[in-house]
Amino acid sequence: MSMASAPQIDISIVVPFFNEQESLGELFAQIKAVLMELKAAFEVIFVDDGSTDRSAAIVRELNTQDPRAKLVQFRKNYGKAAALAAGFKMAAGDIVITMDADLQDDPKEIPHLIDKLHDGYDLVSGWKKVRRDPFIKTQTSKIYNYFTSLFSGIRLHDFNCGLKAYRSQVVKTMAIYGELHRYLPVIAFRNGYKVTEIPVSHRARKYGRSKYGVARFTRGAFDLLTISFLSRYRKRPLHLFGSWGLLSTFAGLVILAILAAQKIFYDAHLSRRPLLFLGLLMVIVGIQFFSIGLLGEMITESRSEVDNYLVKEYLGWE
Repeated sequence: MSMASAPQIDISIVVPFFNEQESLGELFAQIKAVLMELKAAFEVIFVDDGSTDRSAAIVRELNTQDPRAKLVQFRKNYGKAAALAAGFKMAAGDIVITMDADLQDDPKEIPHLIDKLHDGYDLVSGWKKVRRDPFIKTQTSKIYNYFTSLFSGIRLHDFNCGLKAYRSQVVKTMAIYGELHRYLPVIAFRNGYKVTEIPVSHRARKYGRSKYGVARFTRGAFDLLTISFLSRYRKRPLHLFGSWGLLSTFAGLVILAILAAQKIFYDAHLSRRPLLFLGLLMVIVGIQFFSIGLLGEMITESRSEVDNYLVKEYLGWE
């Protein structure tokens, strides 16, 4: 699969999907109409996240009609983060647009996102200011976005909107896995890129139903902690665990020194002193923190970046 002779591409559209056979043809037609008006060289990368319906077959049919419709097909369902990572890896455009496959994201918003990029930003996120979703989903999303904005330090109204525009260098420098697709603006911001958002139209779901449940908010909370940790200490875990270890060890040694002085100078009995056990525990915990930090440094030094998904088929690249 060589891309050396591929023509220059201005815009790459990455569309992850799972069982969206009804909407894919309609979505491609809408994307194509918008980008033809822009007179831009483009590709639409459909990433099949292990669909069990005819979704992949439909993309193959689209490819026979228009080679700008491309397919990355996973062997099984790995999740949206892996699908986006695969799409980002294959994207050749100077600008990369992501959008969901369920037709709720309006391709007519693509020119507005690109215009905002040209104002000097590296990532422009859509803000579904008026959402066409059930009440519960809308309200829980507001809570999630509020706390994400509070703890991440970046002020956005809608972190998880699927409609986003990136400069190519942004997506090529982001490692995403697990459920971290919710925090792409946070990752980019922590990497030093300029991030903003614009209001975008949000359409009611036309086919099927949402693939995401309430459990995503619990997972999202853990992922926010992951992002906060990795952005600060990914390359220097000993700085975090070593600090905790130093504090715990020092406190434990102070307690033991006081008890030792009491024993030496005042012949105090220590066998039933809870403080003795606390001092010993803090020293042991401190040493364990140091050990964790050193192991983290060794893993950081030796680990290699590998894809966390298996691809069954690439279609559209020579």
